[in-house]
Formats: sequence, structure tokens, C-alpha cells
Amino acid sequence: MTRLDTQRTRSTNARWFTTTHWSVVLASAEGAGDALERLCRAYWYPLYAHVRRQGSSPHDAQDLTQGFFAWLLASKHLGVADPELGKFRNFLLVRLEHFLSDQRKKERAQKRGGGQAIISLDAELAEERYRLEPASELAPEKHFDRHWALTVMEQTVARLRKEYVAAGRTELFEELKHFQTGEEATQSYTEVAARLGLSESAVKSAIFRLRRRHRDLLREEIAQTVATPAEVDEEIRYLIAVIAG
Repeated sequence: MTRLDTQRTRSTNARWFTTTHWSVVLASAEGAGDALERLCRAYWYPLYAHVRRQGSSPHDAQDLTQGFFAWLLASKHLGVADPELGKFRNFLLVRLEHFLSDQRKKERAQKRGGGQAIISLDAELAEERYRLEPASELAPEKHFDRHWALTVMEQTVARLRKEYVAAGRTELFEELKHFQTGEEATQSYTEVAARLGLSESAVKSAIFRLRRRHRDLLREEIAQTVATPAEVDEEIRYLIAVIAG
């Protein structure tokens, strides 16, 4: 890595942890709602699936998830972040369990969440995705972590594709996406190079750049959900381990 690259990395890290880091968002008295909503949006399916696994019907799970978001976004005490819940996924899961416990006690007659959609959820898509999940003996919190890891990967791949599309390189992305680290490539460099009209060397270089950019996006995504820069690599290692099973 060149000196310029190092400076850019430090600058990027500084920006992540001064503008988008979740504890900063929670502690901010102004503008926290929108930023927190963006973070929460990424977790709606892991939370929905967690509620379903506790025995709630699809309709009740949707209402409870929406109700949880409504409560979380309206809460005034979120500015006090628990240092023991430094990771946003841990923070959300603990708060969700507290919320569900309170809901069971109150046995509200009113529809949870007041009938207002706080976070846009595709209920049918969520339930279809949930039904397709294989049976598993994993503990509920492990299921939540797996859903979280897969969701983060889906988001970063979507962002990566969007960048390639914006640059007019959609075909290149579609050809190279199967060479992502951890995926089993079904075609050779030679086959891809022939279709793209490139040399094998050029294809290998393009794959390297794609992987590097994906790593950058993954770091940026994770950086928004941990307490310190030092936790980013630890969380990425955990994410990879969770997906690998």
C-alpha cells in the first residue's frame, strides 16, 4: 500500500467513526432519527425472522417488528449507549427481547406499532424467505447473527453492483461476481476472458479490483455498527465465520 493509500484509508476511517458510527447516531440530539432508521432498515429481516422463530404468526411478527422500530426510533433514552453492547446487532437483539417481553405483559388490544409503517417491510417477501429457510437446531441468537451476516453481504454486493452499473460496466460485474472470495467459480478465466474480449491477465486484474472494492464496502458497512475502529476486523472475521457455518 502506498503512502497515499494509507492516508486515504485513515481519512476514510476517521469519516466513518465521526459521522455514521451508530453510537454517535444514538447520542446525537439532532438528526439521529433518519440515520438510525437507515441502520435499522438493514436489520428488519433478521429481527422479523427472530420474532417468527419464537412462535409468532407472520402477521403478528410483522406487527411486532414494526412496533419495535416505532418504539426504538421514538425512544428518548437511546442516547445512553451501553458499552457492553458495543456492536449494533447485539444492541438491537437485547432491545428487541426487552420489547417483546413488555408486549407480552401488556397484551395490547391496539395493533402494535399503531398501524403505522415505521420501516418499509415487504411482508410477503419476508415470509417467503422465512419459509425457504432449512430446519436448524441453532440457538435463536445464532440464527439472528447468521441473518445479519447474510444481510450485510447482500447489501454490500448490491452496492458494488450499483457502482459497476453507474460506470457502464454491468456486463463486467455479472461475469466477475462469481469469482468473489468464498464462492466456487463455475467457469474459468479463459472462458470469461473470451466473452469479454479481454486477456486472462486483464480478467485477473479486474477480479482483484472487484474483490478489493467489495472489501472496502464491507469495512464501511461494518464500521457503522461497531464501537471502535479496532472492532471492524474482528466483526468481519466473525461475519465470515458465521456465513461459513
